Amino acid sequence: MAIEATAVDFAQQVAGPLTVVDFWAPWCGPCKMMEPIMTKLEQRYDDQIKFVRFNVDGNQDIAQRYHVMSVPSLVLFRNGQAKEKVTGVYPVDKLAHYFERKIAE
Repeated sequence: MAIEATAVDFAQQVAGPLTVVDFWAPWCGPCKMMEPIMTKLEQRYDDQIKFVRFNVDGNQDIAQRYHVMSVPSLVLFRNGQAKEKVTGVYPVDKLAHYFERKIAE
């Protein structure tokens, strides 16, 4: 299960070697579509990638810091630094391919 980050512990949660943060909102239909996809990917890669979820409702300052203008957005962190962002709904195979490339880097 992905870690639910808060504004208070966000920096601590993204401090690992490779972390993917799922920026989402409870009212977001596409976010609900991404949830089972992210669950499958977490099961596949949980020994290589840390998965974190961050609810943007009431936390706009953190979303803006990482240029998250729409949800769902995935931001890839390496050692606490945001490196890349993808926005929208993607099929599990496409995200798996993306994660494989990022793990290999």
